[in-house]
Amino acid sequence: MLQESNIKPWLRPAPRSLSLTNANIIDVVNGTFRGNSMVTLVSGFIERIEDSSKANIETAQQRGNVLVDCRQKYICPGLIDCHVHLIAVPGFADLSKAFANANDVSVLRQPYVCAQMLQRGFTSVRDCGGAMFALKEAIEDGVFAGPRLFIAGHALSQYADFRSPHDHSMCCGGTTTGLGRVCNGVSECMQAVREEIRSGADFIKIMGSGGVSSPTDKIDHLQFTGPEIRTMVECAANANTYVTAHAYTSRAIRHCIENGARGIEHGNFLDQPTAKLMAEKGCFLTPTLVTYAEMASEKWQGYLPIESATKNTEVLHAGLNALKTAADAGVTICFGTDLLGPLGEAQPKEFAIRSQVLSSLAILQSATVNAARLLGCPDYLGQVRERFSADLLLLAQNPLEDVKVLDNPETNILAVIKEGRVQSSKLEDLEEDGVMPVRIRSSL
Repeated sequence: MLQESNIKPWLRPAPRSLSLTNANIIDVVNGTFRGNSMVTLVSGFIERIEDSSKANIETAQQRGNVLVDCRQKYICPGLIDCHVHLIAVPGFADLSKAFANANDVSVLRQPYVCAQMLQRGFTSVRDCGGAMFALKEAIEDGVFAGPRLFIAGHALSQYADFRSPHDHSMCCGGTTTGLGRVCNGVSECMQAVREEIRSGADFIKIMGSGGVSSPTDKIDHLQFTGPEIRTMVECAANANTYVTAHAYTSRAIRHCIENGARGIEHGNFLDQPTAKLMAEKGCFLTPTLVTYAEMASEKWQGYLPIESATKNTEVLHAGLNALKTAADAGVTICFGTDLLGPLGEAQPKEFAIRSQVLSSLAILQSATVNAARLLGCPDYLGQVRERFSADLLLLAQNPLEDVKVLDNPETNILAVIKEGRVQSSKLEDLEEDGVMPVRIRSSL
């Protein structure tokens, strides 16, 4: 009988059963931690959480579980970044070259980008334009290590092809493997959404306003019309998913959410009335402050074209005010970074930037429980709870006291566990098993 392991020789055996003893468990909902606890992981899930008593430890040992002493360590849910672009890989000295590189070059470098994100503690990421279904499949199958992916396919736009103002070709990007595709009019918008859903998109990303990196539009431009947005929202809803919109100004944000968008990306010029409207409608906001700070830093001078650098300055200084405005209005805020190319190494710095206006708990919630709600997985991701996926971080310090400990994963993240598999570990009694070792398979 034909076995799946013969068809897919990279498939791994079930993960080991682990019991993490003497641990402090972070409760990201209530902002507390439970001490002296034991967390048992079986078949990729959190099977039970109980006191780390001598009797419970002996029972776990009798069941054959691997015991890991987590004394004076903190167990935190795996982090979720709700705005990445895996297609924008490192290796290029400026942004225009990063977007213009051949698809083959990007595809072959994306596993590196995925592995780096996982090492930083991000066990799930939402790709807002560019990642394809084949990449998601490969990670799910264990071909290579990476975070769980939620993908938009192509971002839908009027400028996402990054043509210069002197390029008068009619290449609309309909079959592109790049970040976005252009669609104009209700009919094209309807077709584009259906095509992205067919191709494996988990949600739909639209460009609701001008952007920093696109060369021919301004930040305060609107893109799609109301009928176009409503059509895309309806088509997404028919497939039981949602639309999130890239939008900077309050005018653009209102235009998108009044026509049905469920999420807003960036939102740097959000004002109080618009924030109140977002809260009333239950919309999610995913700010991406670190990308503007990095692109404006001395280290990355010259990475942005001049026209993009000017726009980056516009949005940089407004971002923190918008974040506080959203929080004060009760908007559900998620964690995002939007770092492109080699700037991806700064992914954890978003925590410190947000800490200037938000509490450690609020920031941690944005990267866990809030993000899980946005992804449609509130009963599966984002918390250390029984029957949840075993996506966990073992930390040297308590992030509830200072979320900036997550800024330094090399020191403070002692282990990364995704779906019960140990992706990285600095602990002697916790062996890594995230990647299938390469062995010669015999056909005999």
